[in-house]
Amino acid sequence: MPKRILQGVIISDKSDKTVVVKVERRYSHPLLQKTVRQSKKYKAHDESNRFKIGDVVSIQESAPISKDKCWVVITDGTA
Repeated sequence: MPKRILQGVIISDKSDKTVVVKVERRYSHPLLQKTVRQSKKYKAHDESNRFKIGDVVSIQESAPISKDKCWVVITDGTA
């Protein structure tokens, strides 16, 4: 089964080798037919600490690295 890849913005880089990525999805509400924005935060592994707050990145699903970290930053979202 392929691993999921999501794109989002880094909102925190305070932890060592970890960044918090905010992924936003948009969908149409089934009853109101209004576009709704929903966001979720994921902790992702950044081995070299090279990404900073505000960077647009892609993250990929991986085996659990810690209690609540099972995503890895793979590239800049712009590339």
